[in-house]
Amino acid sequence: MKWFEQENIEIKQDEGTLEAKLDEEAINNKYQQGDVRIVTEMGRFQLTTVTTLVESEDYILNPEFQRRHRWSNVKKSKLVESFIMNVPVPPIFLYEIDFSVYEVMDGLQRLTALYEFFTDKFVLEGLEEWPELNGLLYSKLPKQVKKGIDRRHLSSMILLKETAKSQTEAERLKQLVFERINSGGEQLEDQETRNAIHNGPLNKLCISLARNKDFCKMWGIPTKTEEEANGGQLPQELVENPLFRKMQDVEIVLRFFAFRHLDKWERFSLKVFLNKFLHSGNMLDESVLENYEYLFLETSKLAHDLLDEQAFCLFRIREDKWKLYNRPTKVVYDPIMYVLSGMLEFKEILIAQKDVIKVQIEDFYKENYSSFSGRNTGKNDVSNRIELMEKFFRKFTKVQEQ
Repeated sequence: MKWFEQENIEIKQDEGTLEAKLDEEAINNKYQQGDVRIVTEMGRFQLTTVTTLVESEDYILNPEFQRRHRWSNVKKSKLVESFIMNVPVPPIFLYEIDFSVYEVMDGLQRLTALYEFFTDKFVLEGLEEWPELNGLLYSKLPKQVKKGIDRRHLSSMILLKETAKSQTEAERLKQLVFERINSGGEQLEDQETRNAIHNGPLNKLCISLARNKDFCKMWGIPTKTEEEANGGQLPQELVENPLFRKMQDVEIVLRFFAFRHLDKWERFSLKVFLNKFLHSGNMLDESVLENYEYLFLETSKLAHDLLDEQAFCLFRIREDKWKLYNRPTKVVYDPIMYVLSGMLEFKEILIAQKDVIKVQIEDFYKENYSSFSGRNTGKNDVSNRIELMEKFFRKFTKVQEQ
């Protein structure tokens, strides 16, 4: 494995505070001293000020999450109808990352829908209680209805900066609160949470690389269109793709970089390992991230050149027959990408033998079925699959090594 200069990752063990044994007096003191207590402030925004808020540099919105979870015009219209009828709408949650500078933790879709409504970006549709308003822009609403909406408010819950005594504690509490918020009634995926909590340089790189053409072809994700490349609207086919919609594609990219540091994965789950790696990885030097980008692109291209779009598919026993499973799987992706990333110097040698490799890899999966067939995702399981895959591909490079 080739290491890059300044590729230093520090992943600290948790101190296990949940398992600490305290007597009643100590517990009471902990509570009175305000340990692990969130400092909040309530606020209210008049709806007509939402456009200013969204455009302000003091309110940070995460556009990537909104792009992948785009509300339909009907759903946006129903939100507007709720305000017309004065139906209670849940508050948005803001995190004060600096004094009077806020990050939107929960409520991005509501803010975006209201912004688009007040800037005439869509007409109302699908209204059931107020069907008379269907087909109208905000600017074309009847005078009294418009006045009624204008005087409505959106509540906010602000987690203040003084909640945490340090940056590390701030990150931990921010994640704790975010994970406990019921975001739109839907359980967020792990990477969606990471995207909100740890949206730094490495996270943004993973988002960008997840749209790589070779990577998308091997994972069955629609490739980038010209309109998307120019910052335009995402095609519906892409928005509806489950890997893209739930940001699992970004997590798959993240795994490639995280598994370079398998030795740091100790005594916690894969989810926690990826969380900790991303937090630390966001602080890597820019030169390391540039090398990461090159390594991922070249490795993805090599995997695609060697094994085509079925690169991460596994041969399995189905109905007493060996068959190629028609969906890619992480238990294949992880070791193939890890191993090939260390063999880029032999890529021409490997590609020249691609036909032989495609035939022999079927026998490889048959011989090592027990290691690839299950859902074992621990560190030892990952390391074992990497070791097996390393032996398989290394034999095709021996001509060059002699």
